[in-house]
Amino acid sequence: MANNRSLLFLGVLTLVNFTLCFLLDSYSLLVFTLCVLTALVGIGLNILMGLSGQISFGHIAFYAIGAYVSALLLLNGVPFFLAILMAAIACGLVGALLAIPAMRVSGPYLAMITIAFAFVVHHGLIEWRSLTGGGNGLMGIPMPMYGEMDPSQILAIIASFALSVCLVLYAYLYNSGWGKAMRSVKASPIAAGSLGFNAVQTKTLAFALSASFAGLAGSIVPPLMLFISPSTFPFSQSILFVLVVIIGGTSTLWGPILGAAIVVLLPEVLSPLAEYRLLIFAVLLLVVLWGAPRGILGEIQARFVRYKEELPPKSVNRHLISKFYDRSGNGLKALKVENIGIQFGGVKAAQNISFEAEIGKVTSIIGPNGAGKTTVLNMISGFYKPNQGNIKLFDELAGKSAYQVARCGIARTYQTSQLFDDMSVLENLLAAMQKGQLGHPFLSSKSGQKELALNLLSLVGYKGGLHTPTQDLPHVDRRIVEIARSLAMCPWVLLLDEPAAGLSREDTDKLSTLLKTIASFGIAVILVEHDMQLVMGVSDKILVLDAGQPIAMGAPNDIRNDEKVISAYLGGTSYQATPRQAVWKAKRQSVLFTKNLTIDYGAAPVVEKVNIEVNPGELVAILGANGAGKSSILQALAGLKRPIQGNIGLQDEYIQDLTANDIAKRGLALVPEGRQLFGELSVKDNLLIGAYSRSDKVDEEHELNDILTRFPRLNDRIDSPAGLLSGGEQQMVAVGRALMAKPSILLLDEPSLGLSPAMIGELYDALADLRDDGVTILLVDQMANLALQVADRAYVLETGKIVKSGTAEQLLSDPKLEEAYMGAR
Repeated sequence: MANNRSLLFLGVLTLVNFTLCFLLDSYSLLVFTLCVLTALVGIGLNILMGLSGQISFGHIAFYAIGAYVSALLLLNGVPFFLAILMAAIACGLVGALLAIPAMRVSGPYLAMITIAFAFVVHHGLIEWRSLTGGGNGLMGIPMPMYGEMDPSQILAIIASFALSVCLVLYAYLYNSGWGKAMRSVKASPIAAGSLGFNAVQTKTLAFALSASFAGLAGSIVPPLMLFISPSTFPFSQSILFVLVVIIGGTSTLWGPILGAAIVVLLPEVLSPLAEYRLLIFAVLLLVVLWGAPRGILGEIQARFVRYKEELPPKSVNRHLISKFYDRSGNGLKALKVENIGIQFGGVKAAQNISFEAEIGKVTSIIGPNGAGKTTVLNMISGFYKPNQGNIKLFDELAGKSAYQVARCGIARTYQTSQLFDDMSVLENLLAAMQKGQLGHPFLSSKSGQKELALNLLSLVGYKGGLHTPTQDLPHVDRRIVEIARSLAMCPWVLLLDEPAAGLSREDTDKLSTLLKTIASFGIAVILVEHDMQLVMGVSDKILVLDAGQPIAMGAPNDIRNDEKVISAYLGGTSYQATPRQAVWKAKRQSVLFTKNLTIDYGAAPVVEKVNIEVNPGELVAILGANGAGKSSILQALAGLKRPIQGNIGLQDEYIQDLTANDIAKRGLALVPEGRQLFGELSVKDNLLIGAYSRSDKVDEEHELNDILTRFPRLNDRIDSPAGLLSGGEQQMVAVGRALMAKPSILLLDEPSLGLSPAMIGELYDALADLRDDGVTILLVDQMANLALQVADRAYVLETGKIVKSGTAEQLLSDPKLEEAYMGAR
């Protein structure tokens, strides 16, 4: 932003402004000066909104405070330049103090606090008569004098000079260490915390800078108007300040200038139209906001600005990277996790977890859905505070906040990439190199940091442009850039949460090599991953969790053959479903089928050319390990995810292009993973909502009794809020809600997830009854042995492809089933 072209334009703008100061008549000069002051407030708001992502409708208060501080100092003989400087500093301090309570809230709540602050200041100015003059205000404020020059021209020149200086400051601030810290917190507070940035610190700084700019602008108003009172600063002006930034374009250098010109000058241009001018002005604003939601310059920049093409080096300077990760003489051997645990309410998400992640080795944490893997990472990285146990890396980490843990040398990635999307690839890495510190207020990076960033990108295999905004990156590049950003912190420990999700087999193999390389630089890698082929190939040690408890720890071969691990993944259970009364024979007339179904999420296909069919009255299961693509298939069938290829047939028509509500009306009912009930509604209301899309008459009493007969446990809870039920009871409500739709086919996504063994048995008994009553069911459950107890047939998925299908009896004894879950031997 602070490049030669911008500085040239800034010089031209300054020259034009100074020229206008000598050419305009007195009234035009007044309007021009007010426009410049409005732009100055807009630049300050741009720091708050564009860099920090906060919004304030109370900046008229800082504008007024700056004006009154300046007026009082001038009336007491303080020199003009000292008065406006002190006014700006005073507003910055007030802004920082306001930020302390304001940082506890966000969004509309933050806006409400700033609005309340504006009203407090307004009424304070009225009531504090001894100092402010009350409603009568202050008058006789001296103007700056210089020879024979008109004081109004002097004020216009000072305002124009202040505008140019603040534009330069903003241009350098945007790319500086301070700017990257603010933009990081704005883009993703969670990821910024994992890089060591203190969100309260950066947001308070932004508030203080923004308030000081507004105070500086306000300090020039008293000598300009010769009189000020509370009515000089109406609240409506605060709304116009926000519009200045939004219309011009947040985060753009010239947006506040354009916005101020439109907001201040356009009504003056329309003044001959008398009472219609404000109406026309309002209509024009609506048109701009509707046609350019990112602001005028924001839209132009997004559509027409092209970034300089610069690529990472083709070969990696490993000596440079080894020097960056110099671990000599540190004495550290491992991250030690001792007996940590956490519970949420009455749910024990993780208990008694202990392991050591050795420096230079890969330690993997695996387990079925809901095992507590990500919870463990969150405790290590400081996002959760464990209820018990210790986490040691040099010092004790348990109980520290996320940004403090990051500064101690722990970096991480996330299941869903948390890049700073409005920043470039290079800026993401340079931000990480600050290690949570604000850095320099004007310099972008230290010497040698860019070269190191380029080599880290080359190390992870990134071949794209350095200046590409990360929001434009494909999925694979987002994954590896996030790893590179974590490495840029020079961490001792790297936490990776499902880095292979959505990657092709070729990309996963490259990731495996990369993880070994990262460990070789003296970094302890802790990997949470569902791709068992990757885990078994890269790990030095594996910890297995099930239901929040460790069940095994050891080398890959030991884990692969551990009966407890196999049981946890395949769903070892003593549950025995009631068999069908008679052997079921399929009628070859599919009511639901897929043909070459392919699904992706912007990366490699998560489901590839899958063909399944479900016949009337049949219970079919789709099995496979975490991440195999099971839930994605159900989402595509229900219309929640559009496939990129293939067909979905329901009854006698193709439905792959229909919306979810149209598919539901055709008789397909989904019971989603996680139940997704309406927690504040009663059980009865949740059940009745299931019948919403039916066109026939609903006999509420009779049909509710049918559901309660199937799930008698719900009888005593029929009027209770659904959010207060246990997990198993909620699952029963979710199934009952789907049955109220009288579906032709029932889709069940992971119904056993998070349930106790007793509740699983009760739920699966109900599913067996539904099966025997002729309800057609397509069931997805990671617990293969459990699902095969009630299923007639099943398909086994591995990395998005069907590797086996057959009857339940055939699959229960087929070794292919175990390989799909535990990885090929």
